[in-house]
Amino acid sequence: MAFLPVRRSDMEARDWDSLDFLFVTGDAYVDHPSFGAALLTRLLESEGYRVGVLAQPDPSRPDTFLEMGIPRLAVLVSSGVVDSMVNNYTAARKPRRDDRYSPGGKGGRRPDRALIRYCEAIRAAMGDVPIVVGGLEASLRRFSHDDYWSGRVRRSVLQDSGADLLVFGSGEGPLLEIADRLASGIPVRKLTHLRGTCVLSDVDSLPAAMRAFLDAHSPWETVLGPVPPRADLWRGLPSDDRHVLLPSHREVSADPLARAVAFRAALAEQDPAAGRVLFQWQDRKVLVQNPPAKPLDSRLLDRVYALPYERRAHPAHEAEGGVPALEEVLFSLASHRGCYGGCSFCAISMHQGRLVQPRSAHSILEEARAMTRDPRFKGYIHDVGGPTANFRQPACARQRAGSACAHRRCLVPAPCPELEVDHREYLELLASLRKLPGVRKVFIRSGVRFDVLPLDPHPGEFLEALCAHHVSGQLKVAPEHVSAGVLSRMGKPGPEAYERFCREYERMNRTLGKNQYLVPYFMTGHPGCTLEDAVELALHVRDRRVMPEQVQDFYPTPGTASTIMYFTGYDPYTMERVAVPSPEEKAMQRALVQYGKPENRRLVEAALRRVGRLDLMGPGPEALVRTGGTERKGKRR
Repeated sequence: MAFLPVRRSDMEARDWDSLDFLFVTGDAYVDHPSFGAALLTRLLESEGYRVGVLAQPDPSRPDTFLEMGIPRLAVLVSSGVVDSMVNNYTAARKPRRDDRYSPGGKGGRRPDRALIRYCEAIRAAMGDVPIVVGGLEASLRRFSHDDYWSGRVRRSVLQDSGADLLVFGSGEGPLLEIADRLASGIPVRKLTHLRGTCVLSDVDSLPAAMRAFLDAHSPWETVLGPVPPRADLWRGLPSDDRHVLLPSHREVSADPLARAVAFRAALAEQDPAAGRVLFQWQDRKVLVQNPPAKPLDSRLLDRVYALPYERRAHPAHEAEGGVPALEEVLFSLASHRGCYGGCSFCAISMHQGRLVQPRSAHSILEEARAMTRDPRFKGYIHDVGGPTANFRQPACARQRAGSACAHRRCLVPAPCPELEVDHREYLELLASLRKLPGVRKVFIRSGVRFDVLPLDPHPGEFLEALCAHHVSGQLKVAPEHVSAGVLSRMGKPGPEAYERFCREYERMNRTLGKNQYLVPYFMTGHPGCTLEDAVELALHVRDRRVMPEQVQDFYPTPGTASTIMYFTGYDPYTMERVAVPSPEEKAMQRALVQYGKPENRRLVEAALRRVGRLDLMGPGPEALVRTGGTERKGKRR
C-alpha cells in the first residue's frame, strides 16, 4: 500500500480531483502505528475517505497549505506527538537544536505554538473551511492553562487557534463520528454534543439544557472586567447531575486557588461512564467539554493496528537522514493504551485517561509476525508495552466495566483494596512472542511499575521472566526520588518500594547467574522538594555508587497536577499548600544529584552551605565536594 498523498501529483496518480480531509501535522510524515497521524489517516482511509497529509508546513506561507486544494469536509490539525513548546525548548527554556520527530533530527522545522500558527495559516488560505484540532497539544490545552514559556495563564487553545472543534484523548472514536456527520451534510457548528470533543460557543447556540444551566449559575461571568477571588470555591462548584461550571478564564488568571480547583474538578470528570459536561467561560464565549469518549474496545484497537502501514518514513524524508524517532519504535509493539498509575507529573490522566484499553494477544502476535517478514528486522522486538508495560489489563472490575473512581487513585496513598494485579496474561503474550520464528529477543523498555509486583498472587513469576528473557544487561526504572514527602507529592509509592525491588532484582539475577543492573531515573525540582530532600537524594546516589547521567529537572507542562502545584502552590488532590522551589533552587537540586560533574561544583557548594551541610565538603570519600589535601584542610581550620 502506498503512502497517502502529500502533493498534487500523488492525488493525480490516484485519479483524485480533491480530498475529503487534509491532515496537517507538526511531525515528519511517518506511516507507522506509533504515530497518531498514521493511525488516524489510515483509519479514515479504511472508511473510504480521501485523505492527504501535509507535514511540517511553513505557516508564514499560507499558500503552501493549498498544495492539495481545499478539502471537501475538514482540515485536521495536530502539532505532532509532543507539545510544540516542549519539543522546541528545554526545561530551562533554552531552544533545542534537535527534533527527533523531524527529518535528520534537526530542530526548527515546527513553529512555536504550532496549533495556533497552523490554524491561522489555514484560515488565511482556505477561509471558513471546518478545522478540527487534536493530539497532545490540543488535548492538554483545552482549558485555560498555565503556560511555562510565557509565564501567564493562556486561554483555551480552541479560542486562540480559531478552530471549530477540538478532540481530546484517543481520537479514533470521535473522529469517525465527526467524519460521518460532516459527510452526511451536518454543519460543523452543529456538532456541539459529541463525546470526546470540546467546542467554543455563544450561549444562544447551545442546546436548551445547557443554556438553562448557564443562565441559572453564571450570568455574572459574562461581564468583562476584574474578577475578585471567591470564598465559596472551597464549598464546591456550581453543578447538577449533567453539568459542572469551572471557574472562568478571568477568574483562574487572577486567583491561583481557582486554578487548582478548576483542575481538580476537570480531572474528576474524565470518566467515560460518569463524566459530566464541563463549562468554562472564555471572555464572552463558553468552552464546552463533552464527556470523554467511550473506551476503545479491543476490536477497534485491533482493527486500527492491522491497517496497511508502510512502517517507515515518507521517502522524501529519507534523503534528509530519516526520522530518528522512528528508529526507537520501528520494531516495538503497543500492547495497550491508558495507565492507572496516576503520577502527578504525568498528563495521561487528563489526556487518554486512567482506563487501560488492551489490544488482543492475537492482534499483537499478528503484527509481530508481519514484523519478522520485514527485511530490516534483525530478530529483536524492542518493546511490548504502553505508558506502563506491566499495566496491560484494567485495574479492577469497575475499570473493566468502563469507569474509574473520580476522587481516588489506584496506588496512592496506598493500593486500593479492589486493585487486581496479575501478570500471567502478559507473561503468556511475551512467551508466545519469544517462540515466533525469526524472533531472537523480546525486550521491555516502556517502563515497569515495580511497586505493584508484591501485589501479584504469583510475585516471582514476572520478575523471573523479566530478568531471564527481557532485559539486555540493564533495566531502566523510575523511582523518581527517595524522599517520602516528595514521592507523596509525585503520586509515587514510598522509598521502601524501590529498595525492596532493588533487593529482589539483585537476588533474582544472582539466582539466574546473570550480571544485570538497574538504571534509575530521578527527578529534581518537583513541587514540595526542598534542598534538604535533594541532599538526601544525592547521598542515596553516593552510597549506591551510582552517577546518573539522565536526571530530569521538573518540567511544568500543561495538563498535570504537578504543574498546578508549581504555579499555584496548591496540591489539587489535597488542596494543601506546597512549597515550590525557585529557579535557583531547581538548578541546585539538579546539580546535587550529579555532584560528580565538575561544572556542577559551584552550585553544589552553594546548596550545601545554604542547608548547613558543611560536613559533606572535605577531602574524605564521603564528601560530595572534595576540597583537596591536608594543607587545605589545615587552612580551613
